[in-house]
Amino acid sequence: MRRILRWAVGLPIVIIVISFAVANRRWVTLSLDPFSQEAPKLAMDMPLWLLFFLGIFVGLIIGWIGSWFAQAKHRKAARDARAEAAAMQAELAELRRQRPESARQDLTPFDGGFL
Repeated sequence: MRRILRWAVGLPIVIIVISFAVANRRWVTLSLDPFSQEAPKLAMDMPLWLLFFLGIFVGLIIGWIGSWFAQAKHRKAARDARAEAAAMQAELAELRRQRPESARQDLTPFDGGFL
């Protein structure tokens, strides 16, 4: 079912992308020099479709970096929670070792005191 859904969504997208690239194969000049229109120092010629897809790719990378920085507090909270859980497990193991032998034999897994 998942494979059919991928084909049903992916195939039209691929057809649209290929059609866009074929329809926009004219070369354009990308100028990064705001001062000279006639002889820009930073300019390159490329097909219009390549410029379009490079813009999408750069936008995706910038968005990924922005969301990575925005989620930093959640990653830190998860890291702190893992460290706290590890410390609690170590403390629990230490308490189990310190428990007297008589208390260990009295507790069974079914009487609610099974730590």
